[in-house]
Amino acid sequence: MLRFLMPFLALVATAGASAAPMGADEARYLLTRTGFAPAEAEVRQFAPLSRAEAVERLLAGVRSDARTPPPTWVNEPAERPRLKEMSDEERRAFQQRQGTRGFELRSWWMAEMLATPSPLTERMTLFWHNHFVSSLQKVRIPQLMYRQNVLLRRHALGNFGEMLHAASKDPAMIIYLDAATNRRGAPNENFAREVMELFTLGEGNYNERDIKEAARAFTGWSLDLDNLEFRRRPMLHDEGVKTVFGKSGEFDGDAILDLLLAHPACAEFIVRKLWREFVSDAPGGTDAAEIKRIAALFRTSRYDIRTALRAIFNSPRFTAAEQRAGLIKSPVELVVGTVRQLGVSYTDPLPFVFVAAGLGQNLMAPPNVRGWPGGEAWITSSTLLGRKQFAERLFRVDEMREAAGRIPPGVAPQPVMVEREVMRPREFGDIKGAGRMDMDGRQQFMRAAASVQFDTEHFLAQFAGQPYTAIQRALLPGEPATPIAVASTPRQLLRSTLLDPTYQLK
Repeated sequence: MLRFLMPFLALVATAGASAAPMGADEARYLLTRTGFAPAEAEVRQFAPLSRAEAVERLLAGVRSDARTPPPTWVNEPAERPRLKEMSDEERRAFQQRQGTRGFELRSWWMAEMLATPSPLTERMTLFWHNHFVSSLQKVRIPQLMYRQNVLLRRHALGNFGEMLHAASKDPAMIIYLDAATNRRGAPNENFAREVMELFTLGEGNYNERDIKEAARAFTGWSLDLDNLEFRRRPMLHDEGVKTVFGKSGEFDGDAILDLLLAHPACAEFIVRKLWREFVSDAPGGTDAAEIKRIAALFRTSRYDIRTALRAIFNSPRFTAAEQRAGLIKSPVELVVGTVRQLGVSYTDPLPFVFVAAGLGQNLMAPPNVRGWPGGEAWITSSTLLGRKQFAERLFRVDEMREAAGRIPPGVAPQPVMVEREVMRPREFGDIKGAGRMDMDGRQQFMRAAASVQFDTEHFLAQFAGQPYTAIQRALLPGEPATPIAVASTPRQLLRSTLLDPTYQLK
């Protein structure tokens, strides 16, 4: 009964907060922190609501599935790579097909983030992708990475315990953490170590014996070699007594996961990670008390993720003045937020996949089992330049669009100019597989890059009659680092605002 009362109790706990409308600035802050930079139409929908009402609307609007149709091949039987049995020609063809599908998969997810009516859903799917980490580079089977993405979205705002059990048996995870090689008499400790350190407890809340004993419990978790679905292999399972966290029994893998969920450190570990995602990546002393309070609610709710997020978003610390402009946008947040907020049009999101990857966030390919570190690690001299170049290219597209209007009828702008001025795959040669794009792939990229359109006049029209500061308030989470030039035109102001260092923050 208490579990079902938690949403009501959370609302009562925040009833003392002002029920007055948030207004545009507060609505924009909430929508940016919980999703991607919002268009002004989204801001207008939330501005009349109180913060508690707005949070409830966000949570009520989440989805458990994507609305963007996936590539047709996702339902094909997954192919187990048999590279040693292939000829050189067959191996090249297989690798090229898997590389092409990898780009198609990333483009599908990027398209969903760009079009979703629930940005919070995709932000949480991305969050869990960086928590229960797997990478296409090791898994090598795009269908499995797609299925994992579906799993993470289905549970993104559901129950953490259920997601932990499901993600631990996910075939992509089984491959990524070598769980299929874990067998009686020769335990592989990879999964047991990571499920404690990275998925549930964090360092300092377990010891080496706990890992070794847990690894024995996970023996026999494997895959069916014909369909690559999860399979228990009883003959490979160690049925002996294990002792984990001082408790002994003939534990199997599910029993160990339940022990992890029962551990007092688990709820606080997850809430602290959510806090770093949405509030502050350097929680201070005041934050610590709130994290403990919310972790207690999370634990009492039996790990209902909505309960934790509701408490975080309604916390006074979430909207504290010192938190404003305190987080750095990830590459995906920057790219998706810019496209959504500015109303950039496109026919294919593939160029945006390359931009995000070039800035350090290659979807479906976190750098290691710890995922992307985030925070200040997003900004280097190289990536900061790349972030500014992304904004500059959008303006060049707009200038070329205007120039095209002055070109005589029947004469189109040169596609190579569009590709050169916007974005091109060869600029991001460090992306795994980019060099294997075939001619069809390169031509698809060229067409996609040429389709990107940004109409500055259309964007600026919604601020007609308002002071210049309205444009900056719409785009920046705080004061600009560079003051407004006295003689700026609206377009010049827009350009300088997008290039202002504060635009990289949220």
